[in-house]
Amino acid sequence: MKRLEGKTCLIVGGTSGIGRACSVLFRSEGAEVVASGIDVDSARFDDESGIPTIEADVRDRTAIDLLFDRALDFLGGRLDVLLHVAGIGGRKLGDGALADCTDLAWETVIDANARGVFWTNRAAVRLMRAQTPDQFGIRGSIVNVGSVLARSPSPERFGTIAYAASKGAVEALTIASASAYAAERIRFNVVAPGLIATPMSTRAVEDPAIMAYLATKQPLAGGPGTVDDVAHAALYLCEPTSRLITGVVLSVDGGWSVSEGKA
Repeated sequence: MKRLEGKTCLIVGGTSGIGRACSVLFRSEGAEVVASGIDVDSARFDDESGIPTIEADVRDRTAIDLLFDRALDFLGGRLDVLLHVAGIGGRKLGDGALADCTDLAWETVIDANARGVFWTNRAAVRLMRAQTPDQFGIRGSIVNVGSVLARSPSPERFGTIAYAASKGAVEALTIASASAYAAERIRFNVVAPGLIATPMSTRAVEDPAIMAYLATKQPLAGGPGTVDDVAHAALYLCEPTSRLITGVVLSVDGGWSVSEGKA
């Protein structure tokens, strides 16, 4: 049996980068998948993938409500898994160290990364509480993508306070919700990547000094990780074999959290 056989999954931010890799992997493991994105025309899923896409901006609560309505139509009225990947960086808006961070960067990043997770997680848990448990005794599983920067900062090269704070909020929301809903058989977990090669990390990946730093900061990878590294970790937290796991933050960081890193 495939690892998500018969499960229904909504992947928010599932049309590019890490989210796209998750959408393809989850579908290959037997799940019925709906992927949302801010620009679904760029998704370019294979026509045979069976992955419907829905355009939705996580900064818009009305769009989130419509997303869940439409996704449930595709998924037959049940949601087994919510994976929230969508998020933004704010460096171009002025995100930086606390003394330098602009109001615009703070408000925009917190809005997209923290409030967006709040809205999707709230919508999902309301649905899951009304569902009957599956054959493994679970009503639903929610996994949010955080960041290693929430608890393992690198101020010289990755000193973006709004981004770090937004991902810290994601961790706190997830752990508090895991505690609140464990008795109702609803699981909440976080995947916290290190630096992963995605369109959002282009600046870092193209910087020779940062790449030299990553060789020792993420020694298991010797550089940036891949989207598939994160997708497989997310898959584990969503599949039934992890049914006793809730309230964890799983770092997928190549050793970032335990390595000093050298210039």
